[in-house]
Amino acid sequence: MASREPRRPRPDWDDPQTMLSVDEARARILSAFTPLPPVTLPLLDALGLVLSEDVPSPVNIPPFRNSAMDGFALRFRETEHATPDSPRTLLVSGEIAAGQAPPSELVPGTAMRIMTGAPLPAGADAVVRFEDVMEFGPAGTGSGSASSPARIALARAVRFSENVREAGEDVVAGSTVLPTGTVIGPLQIGLLAAIGRAEVNVVRRPVVAILSTGDEVVEAGMELGPAQIRNSNGPMLAAMTRQFGGVPRQLGIAQDSEAALRERLGAGGGADLLLTSGGVSVGDFDVVKQVLQRDGRIDLWRVRMKPGKPLAFGLMGETPLLGLPGNPAAAAVAFSQFGRPAIRKMLGLSDLASRTVRATLAADIENRGKRRHFVRGVIVNEQGGRIVRPPSAGRGGALTGLAAANCFIVLSEECDRAHAGDTVDVELFDDTYLEPLS
Repeated sequence: MASREPRRPRPDWDDPQTMLSVDEARARILSAFTPLPPVTLPLLDALGLVLSEDVPSPVNIPPFRNSAMDGFALRFRETEHATPDSPRTLLVSGEIAAGQAPPSELVPGTAMRIMTGAPLPAGADAVVRFEDVMEFGPAGTGSGSASSPARIALARAVRFSENVREAGEDVVAGSTVLPTGTVIGPLQIGLLAAIGRAEVNVVRRPVVAILSTGDEVVEAGMELGPAQIRNSNGPMLAAMTRQFGGVPRQLGIAQDSEAALRERLGAGGGADLLLTSGGVSVGDFDVVKQVLQRDGRIDLWRVRMKPGKPLAFGLMGETPLLGLPGNPAAAAVAFSQFGRPAIRKMLGLSDLASRTVRATLAADIENRGKRRHFVRGVIVNEQGGRIVRPPSAGRGGALTGLAAANCFIVLSEECDRAHAGDTVDVELFDDTYLEPLS
């Protein structure tokens, strides 16, 4: 077991001048990551992933000339002189439903009933809507019947190609419909299905192995011993990993011994990122730091942010390892600033930053210590603007306050105090929390 004598803080531990900035720490971390190799997936499994290939279409869309409306297919020149006083009358020679081939070529002086999406018969070059014609029986009065051809009368000229969709009007065979780097959403899946693709090549999802540390931490469902707490960081970080596009692999809890930590870390083999929480602060027991530095190439950093100052990053073998603080709020902030963009970079995404908006602050916030401050907040649309409220009470690490928030209010290192009414930067946890302003 590890010694129970924590290391004494160094005199410069809290000096902001000796800390890395958030941006510098993020840049160093992201330099260790590249997009992952591609995989071939069914369309629905590719949702949210990035194309690793240019996708050409093997077909025209539409594949044939067809009607954009329910109406009558005809020759436009046969309606050139139609007026309300002198309508043009055409014999209805047949009917074409969607999914059916035309029964014959359109002969002069006739029209064919046609449904939306049905192919135009040879000889037709326009479609007039049902609403724009009058239908008559053979004698010129009343509607046609199934046993006798009907006639239609037009009181206006029809334009060439009116209500006609040409073959290849949307997509031309051989053209690239989606380039490499496209993020696959529902509409892209619809397009891929339309050109006949059942699978697509995309950058695969990163596997993130997640390990909690500490004798005091136990899993949900187990009986708590004296001075023990539940493992909240593991499930929280696994859920954040999944939300941001990764595949979480929970390694459980490593007790405060070198053997236990090595065994648990060994179970993370094959992962694209190892994520630990706890054991990297100046006040923590040395076992985590010792194992990480002896068995890997790990640096222990102090980042100019709060919460979340202590941070570890480096390699265990060839696998990047990100060591987060044990405090839940600090772990959530550190993951959002460093873990999330690393996952997005491995996914091949170009936009690595969290979505940031501007909002009016509803209450004063202090920011002592010259560090970038990430404050839990709730952002809403009110009175035509965005209002963000910091927590009214409670400590920064309170799980209930973290769970109630939908954003971080971000105060810069130079801001000692933000006042109610100030406009501040807000990082959203999830875009769906905030509807567009009307």
